[in-house]
Amino acid sequence: MITFEGLTENFKFLVFEVTRQVRATREFLKDPSRELYVRITSRDDYIDNLKTIIENKCYSKIHADKNLDTSEVNRIRATQVCCVNLERIADYFVNIARQMEHLSDPAFLQQYDYGGMFDVCEQSLDKVLDVARDEDLPGALAICKSEFELDRLYKESFDRIMRELGGGRSPQDHVTAIFIFRYLERAGDAMLNIGEALIFSILGEKIKIEQFEALQQTLTKSGFAGSLGDIDFKSIWGSRSGCRIGRVEGTPDALRTEGPAAPHVPADGAGSIYKEGAVEKIRREKANIERWASIFPGLVAGIYGYHEDGDKAALLVEFLSGCTLDEIVLTAEIELMQNAMFVLLQTVREIWETTRSGPVPTDYMRQLRSRLDDVRQVHPEFNREAKTMGRTHIPSSDELLARCAELETEIGAPFSVFTHGDFNVNNVVYDHAGQNVRFIDLYRSRDYDYVQDVSVFLVSNFRMPVFEPMLRDRLNWAASEFYTFAKTFAETNGDTTFEARMAFALARSFYTSTRFELNSDFAREMFLRSHYLLERLVTQGDRPWDRFRLPTDILFY
Repeated sequence: MITFEGLTENFKFLVFEVTRQVRATREFLKDPSRELYVRITSRDDYIDNLKTIIENKCYSKIHADKNLDTSEVNRIRATQVCCVNLERIADYFVNIARQMEHLSDPAFLQQYDYGGMFDVCEQSLDKVLDVARDEDLPGALAICKSEFELDRLYKESFDRIMRELGGGRSPQDHVTAIFIFRYLERAGDAMLNIGEALIFSILGEKIKIEQFEALQQTLTKSGFAGSLGDIDFKSIWGSRSGCRIGRVEGTPDALRTEGPAAPHVPADGAGSIYKEGAVEKIRREKANIERWASIFPGLVAGIYGYHEDGDKAALLVEFLSGCTLDEIVLTAEIELMQNAMFVLLQTVREIWETTRSGPVPTDYMRQLRSRLDDVRQVHPEFNREAKTMGRTHIPSSDELLARCAELETEIGAPFSVFTHGDFNVNNVVYDHAGQNVRFIDLYRSRDYDYVQDVSVFLVSNFRMPVFEPMLRDRLNWAASEFYTFAKTFAETNGDTTFEARMAFALARSFYTSTRFELNSDFAREMFLRSHYLLERLVTQGDRPWDRFRLPTDILFY
């Protein structure tokens, strides 16, 4: 246990005082007295003061001591979260005591089993200090799970009270009883926060109990036979789709799995990637990974484990060695960058040729309009109003989008391919040693117009907030190479409306990308380019779409 002068003692006293508050409140419900009520309410001030003292010491220690290591900082942060929630629990029990004055007869409450909920609260509080001292992960999980038990007990009492309330007798007493049980249930929410803070202190990563259990069960289903102490979980990012992503590392033996996944386990113990999120998204990503693997073995990560629980799911996949393509473009030697692009283009050509199928309608304007609320939440000014200059009408943003949506129905892709669906430059991993590229983040993969993957790739280069001329030249080069490749593919395969569809797709990608950019000038640059393309599409008139020409300078910054 990491200790700091005075802080550990203060924390112990806070836990003791909150525990006393819970027990005193329980005694008060059974046998109310003025003396006990005063003791409960006056103790609340002492608890508030202790919480403030601990918080001040936590912040002071972090800011004043520059020699703290990461584990010590995590311990202090967890202590601060725990003390806030302990004080919150104490407040709930003060509120419970105050509710008693609204009962016509204090004995009314005795017909309900509130004792079980008090038992859970006291048992959890009794674990806090030992868990913190021993860094006891199972104990921290037990504190978290007390919230589920309190929810269950609350539901039982709530349902009974509501049934009785429907009978019309003693409505004030029944409503008061609901409030008392509700405060007990809310104490469970604070217990969950304490347990998760202790998990953070032990693991060094913020992970919710549902995510922790999903990781545990996913590892188990992958054939992992060790304990969670054998692995190290490191958070990587939370994706824009709302999924949590992390890397699971360990020794080769710890990561070794059994069954079908075993051949994929890296001999060097490189680890795996854990992804948790909404069940539909994770389920779809799993299906897409399996389809990619069946068509192009080795192109995507191998699946180690998968687990569903209610509306959440978790996926454990192989960690891919190498660098994402954006790192290559911005930091690698010119020769290596050129080689990476060559390998990517060869791979993409093979995918497009292998998976080519029948015609498919496009929906770029629908995609754009579905994201408008998100764009305008970040940039409310990105909604041009209609204007008139002399006899010339300048359509509003919404008018442009509505007209382009109509025009898009006139033009469809002559063939479909199996697309990545979110072909950002950072969703491609290049392994120079293996001379290959591999794809990640495949939730949106589908049979669709290859132009979408092209537009997303191009705009993902453009939207990087990199303005140093030499680096911007490298991004422009990557965009130019990919566009030239795609245009040549279109010509070779008789795709005569490629440039027109590119305008629709780029307008969509430029416009929707502004929601991720807080640099107002740079975001506005993308917004204006989108509108320029939309206006070019509208002014095409009755001319055939195969005569539309894309202004390619729009791709470069």
